[in-house]
Order: sequence, then structure tokens, then C-alpha cells
Amino acid sequence: MGESTAPVPAPRSSPETPLPTGRELLPVACWLAEADLNPGKVWAAWEKHGVALLPLGRRFDAIRVSAEQVHEVVGSDEAETVARVLRAWLEGPVFRDFRSSLGPYYVLIAPDADWDGPAERLTTGTYLGVPRPGHSTMLSRWVVLPPHPGALCDTRYLRTLLASTDSLRTVDGW
Repeated sequence: MGESTAPVPAPRSSPETPLPTGRELLPVACWLAEADLNPGKVWAAWEKHGVALLPLGRRFDAIRVSAEQVHEVVGSDEAETVARVLRAWLEGPVFRDFRSSLGPYYVLIAPDADWDGPAERLTTGTYLGVPRPGHSTMLSRWVVLPPHPGALCDTRYLRTLLASTDSLRTVDGW
């Protein structure tokens, strides 16, 4: 196996990056709600259920990453550790589905972003249950809140992060 000459992206932010709270989340929530042509429907669903089905392909797409893969690459399944690592690497929105103990993580990316990574891309024609920013439910929870409206994860950083799992398996003989 040959060595890659492409630079490997490093984590882009400090784990101490301030988290958006309260009033700062309203513009983010509005931006997310406007992924639907009827944002009022999204707000009503968030109010009633804490989660709303948002169409993908307009404002964002999502990469579904298994909990097992995220926990392997992070080296932990502890929520704070996972959040700190994903925030440092991706600097964009990630939430987790908790309908099962191995619920996947959803990484939000731009609809036009290139993706040839190992995880499944969800796009146009798909609806995703997205939690209301700043609120947790039994169904899902934000791991990394969007820091501002329009903030999405860079697929280059996600690809590199997920590839490190494969690299570790090769080195450790997994």
C-alpha cells in the first residue's frame, strides 16, 4: 500500500470553542427550519415532539456514521469525549439518533459537497428527523450544535477522521 502525498487535515478548532446558547441558537433553528418550504410545520413539530422531519438536499445533506465507527475513531463512547473530538475535527453540526443503543450519528454537510467516504450519504428525496437546537429528546440529541446559520461540516475532515479508524486497525492488527 502506497503512502499518500496529500496533506492530512488536522483538527480545526480548540476543544474550548464556545458553544452557542439561548438567543444564539434562534438564528440556527430558523435556518434549519427553512430547509422545509413550510418552516411553521417544523416549529410545530419541534414544539410537540422535539424532533422535526426535514427534507435533505436543499440546505444540507447528511452522512450517517455508525456509532461503532465514531466510538472507535474517538477511542471512547463517553458523550463529552465524543462531542469534544467531533467539535474539534468537524466544527459543524452533528447529532445522534438514540432510538437504539447503537444509534448512528448524522453529520450535516453541504448538498453540493463531494463525498466518497465509507459512510452513507443521505440527500434529496430523504427526510431526516432533526432535533431542535438546544433541546434533547429521547429520540435524538445534538452532539455538536451548528455554531451559526449555514455552518456545515467539511467532508475532507470527516473523511480523514473516519479513515483513521482503518489506519488504526491496520497498525493494531484488528
